[in-house]
Amino acid sequence: MKFKTFGRHGKEGVKNITRNKWMSVASISAVTVTLLLVGVFATLLLNLNDMGEQIEEDVEVRVFIERTADEESRENLQGQLEDVSGVSSVNFQSKDEGLDNLINSMGDEGEAFESLKDENPLNDVYVVKTADPQDTIQVAETIESFDNVDKVEYAKETVERLFSVMDVARNVGLAIIAGLLFTAMFLIANTIRITIVARGREIEIMKMVGATNWFIRWPFLFEGILIGILGSILPIALVIFGYDALYDEITTRYPTLFIDLLPVYPFVFEVSALLVLMGVTIGLWGSFTSIRKYLKV
Repeated sequence: MKFKTFGRHGKEGVKNITRNKWMSVASISAVTVTLLLVGVFATLLLNLNDMGEQIEEDVEVRVFIERTADEESRENLQGQLEDVSGVSSVNFQSKDEGLDNLINSMGDEGEAFESLKDENPLNDVYVVKTADPQDTIQVAETIESFDNVDKVEYAKETVERLFSVMDVARNVGLAIIAGLLFTAMFLIANTIRITIVARGREIEIMKMVGATNWFIRWPFLFEGILIGILGSILPIALVIFGYDALYDEITTRYPTLFIDLLPVYPFVFEVSALLVLMGVTIGLWGSFTSIRKYLKV
């Protein structure tokens, strides 16, 4: 397409918006509200996903070694653990280290356990982590059958509930975003359809004098793109400034929060690019589907 023709289609797209001011305002408003909600849900969903990954990374399997196991038995057990499919690391923690960690974690009250150092009642432990946190349960069940294993702990109910909640949250968030996008596409399609109906006679004449479908289609596609871009401006501004303020508030007031939000930059730029892309996509889709049947002359 020549640049002159490209410019002509762009101007026609702008004229289409100005010819139907109120309908265009309604479409832009619908896109704005939709993308604002999408921005909020996307911000929430992405942070929730990141938080879930942070929590999942802390999931570990603690393998308590039988107190009667000798050095050779412990080494053999370590080799078995390292060979388990899905295991990424195996770290040994002696019972003395375990007792020291317990004492230190209890602060002043931990002094009461100092007397246990002479006859330490704890077990030596192997701390096992998986490459994929979702494999934790399967790995733990495999390890339970190994020799010289006293018991295996991995907070079974907590881990299962965590994975279940994260899956539900992701699916619900994606479903809501998909519903909002479909609504916006439907509204834009109806707006542009009204424009096309009003210019039906003009389109018929253009077809009769030899205008191609794409020559007629481009101005309406530009109209959809412009509606999508204009509708994304306010949501982008609110996401950038709103998330920046929220991040500062949380990091300032709750500096000890055990879960961190995604850093403001480049996160807000990524969400902004996503909103623009969604705005342009729903604008193009709405325009394309609206004009398709009117070109069959």
